[in-house]
Amino acid sequence: MRRAPWIPIVIISTMLAMALFAPLLAPYSPIDQTLRDKLLPPFWMEGGSTKYLLGTDGFGRDILSRLIYGARVSLLVAVLALTAGGGIGLTIGILAGYLGGMIDNVLMRLVDAAFTFPAILFALLLAVTMGQGMATLVIAISLLLWASFARVIRGEVLALKQRDFVALAKVRGCSSLRIMATHILPNVLNTFMVLVTLNIGVVIVAEASLSFLGAGIPPPTPTWGLMISEGRGRIASAWWVALIPGIAITLLVLSVNLFGDWLRDRLDPRLRQL
Repeated sequence: MRRAPWIPIVIISTMLAMALFAPLLAPYSPIDQTLRDKLLPPFWMEGGSTKYLLGTDGFGRDILSRLIYGARVSLLVAVLALTAGGGIGLTIGILAGYLGGMIDNVLMRLVDAAFTFPAILFALLLAVTMGQGMATLVIAISLLLWASFARVIRGEVLALKQRDFVALAKVRGCSSLRIMATHILPNVLNTFMVLVTLNIGVVIVAEASLSFLGAGIPPPTPTWGLMISEGRGRIASAWWVALIPGIAITLLVLSVNLFGDWLRDRLDPRLRQL
């Protein structure tokens, strides 16, 4: 069996600590401006200072503090979107897979339609109609996720409902609702948790992309995507403004993907390496 991916676990744990304890870890307020200190480079470069370890942006705001608070926003969006989108997908997948027939056909056609709809365009439309904010982000990303959850869970349920324990539950007179809740649901939770882990990276990239395009959290609230957007015009002269949050996104997405691959092997006996 593959060893636990300790480096990704350390990176994920660090990001979680940043999100949970941002007020304690951040040296400065993420929105306070000090124009006399604008565009200072990181401390290891000429002109940098240990006062601002990762430098400052065009408004004199501390990059490290904004990075720490940005982790809180990104992970909060991930939790909310995965809870909403994953929960909808889990429910639809179980209903479609177990009930079958017309219900399965209708629900799967909705899934197919969801895959064809451009989620980024829908998020931009939501931003125009509802305004920028956390609710817009969560709704847009949830609509991006639920269909993939539903399709995978349905496949698992199609196999599970042929098992002997489901047949025995039917013989005992259990209703379809009870079978789905007490026999099917517990057996797909492992798959569901692996899907959640693997989609954390998708949510973080989606949040950063939407914030970059102006459909995310409005400024001055720090998000990693917004930080990249604010620094893209200064990439030649003040690369740290955009590159540092970009590195943070890359590290977190790679870490959760590696951890998700390991968790899939760990929970699925068919994929365990002996």
